[in-house]
Amino acid sequence: MTPFQLRPWSLSDLDHLVQFGDNPRIAQNMTGQFPHPYTPEKAKAFIGYAAGNNPPNILAIEVKGQAAGGIGLHLQSDIHRKNAELGYWLAEPYWGQGIITRAIQQMVDYGFQNWAINRIFARPFGTNLGSQKALEKAGFLLEARLEQTIFKNGEYLDELIYAVRRK
Repeated sequence: MTPFQLRPWSLSDLDHLVQFGDNPRIAQNMTGQFPHPYTPEKAKAFIGYAAGNNPPNILAIEVKGQAAGGIGLHLQSDIHRKNAELGYWLAEPYWGQGIITRAIQQMVDYGFQNWAINRIFARPFGTNLGSQKALEKAGFLLEARLEQTIFKNGEYLDELIYAVRRK
């Protein structure tokens, strides 16, 4: 098993964020907020944003001493305030090694320890089978499939909603 750790983002991660994040195979499975191309300017702005909360809700996934991905909980507001949306990505060289499943499990524990939330949900695209499998292995259950609700790169995609609840 490839070791990794979750930790806060730092400006020293900028080069690795650009190196690993500037990948169309990652961007195709992310919302439009994940830039492609991933420029140093966009990386610097993201790191500044990610470092802005205490406790941090967006963490780097460090593999072999490098920031090789990111994972975050986005707290919801108003009537959804007991929920947080989970988002994540991992550098392609580390796909298929179980890292993201374990990172999801750690982030879920971290989220329930640090915030008064009862549900963490993720919304992978219907075409992102790797993410669906990682969520299922991490204990998430499929709550809904919304057909053709996402428009990305000129095509309509299904949106899935997976969730896990505080025990």
